[in-house]
Amino acid sequence: MPVIVDHDPAGAETLNAALGGEALVLPSVDALRRHLEDTLGEDCVVLGPGVDQTTALRLAEELRLSRPTLGVVLVRRRIDTGVLADALRSGVREVVDSRDLAALTAAVRRTRQLARALRDQAEHVGGLEDAGARGRVLTVFSAKGGCGKTTVATNLAAVLADKGKRQVCLVDLDLAFGDVAIALQLFPSHTIADAIPLGDTLDARGVAGLLTPHSPGLTTLVAPLEPGVASSVPAELVGRILDVLREQFDFVVVDTPPAFDDQVLAAFDRSDVIALLATLDIPAVKNLKLTLETMELLNYPPERYCVVMNRADAKVGLLVSEVEKTLGTKVVAQVPSSRDVPASTNRGVPLALEQPRHPVTLALKAFADAYLAPAASAEQSIPSPLRRDRRGFLRWRTRAT
Repeated sequence: MPVIVDHDPAGAETLNAALGGEALVLPSVDALRRHLEDTLGEDCVVLGPGVDQTTALRLAEELRLSRPTLGVVLVRRRIDTGVLADALRSGVREVVDSRDLAALTAAVRRTRQLARALRDQAEHVGGLEDAGARGRVLTVFSAKGGCGKTTVATNLAAVLADKGKRQVCLVDLDLAFGDVAIALQLFPSHTIADAIPLGDTLDARGVAGLLTPHSPGLTTLVAPLEPGVASSVPAELVGRILDVLREQFDFVVVDTPPAFDDQVLAAFDRSDVIALLATLDIPAVKNLKLTLETMELLNYPPERYCVVMNRADAKVGLLVSEVEKTLGTKVVAQVPSSRDVPASTNRGVPLALEQPRHPVTLALKAFADAYLAPAASAEQSIPSPLRRDRRGFLRWRTRAT
């Protein structure tokens, strides 16, 4: 059950009533500490407006280290950007206005869901962590818009999660015009932009506070809601986020914008597999050829990236075999076209979840099984070192065995 801490008994009862009257109400932070010493199963603490803010933030900072699955919801009478930044930096999961009791209920529900997901994830990968295993990163990219990157990324994430058998995080790196939240009909409390104040101090608890759960095994980190924020997310922060996520999840799937910007290159640098997406039209194939040339110019190892053809059975006068001849490389996966895909997107549910035996789902599953085998060893799951020289080019060396 959630725990409410507030020095004001009347205020605490108001908060408790909003949560259905089932919370444990404690009068002080000291009482909470004593309670937590004896109770390991708590997943959400609500710190009411009667708790001094400095004390509340210090407690959140302590709990992010000692109880990483325990979420803190901070209730304030006045909320501004300073309060939000300090709260996020301290590891507070959500900040709620004391007058918005409906928002409190929703925040507690999300916090408890995320706590359960984190516990399940810890149980699932605990043995692997002891062996030094890390999750694998897959980036879906196309230099041309309209090829279906978000559709492929969301459905691949659902395929990999396999209804909770594995823990997968889907990251929307299209920072200006990301569609993951819309495609999955999510209403996130936080986005990747909320990581900016944390900077180099960003850790697993800080990232966890930014995530939005979708379905069993599938969690998301969505793009900023305002397009103008995109330029404020540095590539170094993107790299830090992916490094943290791969330690916490079996797989990290990255959706990208149609551009070789610094943030995308940061994702490429940390990717085990880069799926270069195209469709059967001349502009898409032309951009794909330029993409392959750019990947070679930047010295990305060719075994790291592969070509995936979306809507590969479209009757448009261009064959996959002709594309392979033009590109001088093999198309490793062909995803068929289907009216069911946009219909499922409009419902906010990946087709892979609704129809696990659909041809689109099976094609993506075959690709995942071939290129993202979960049985890969820990050594295989860590990309070989990639370093950029002063011109920005990658210098790659083979990992010693």
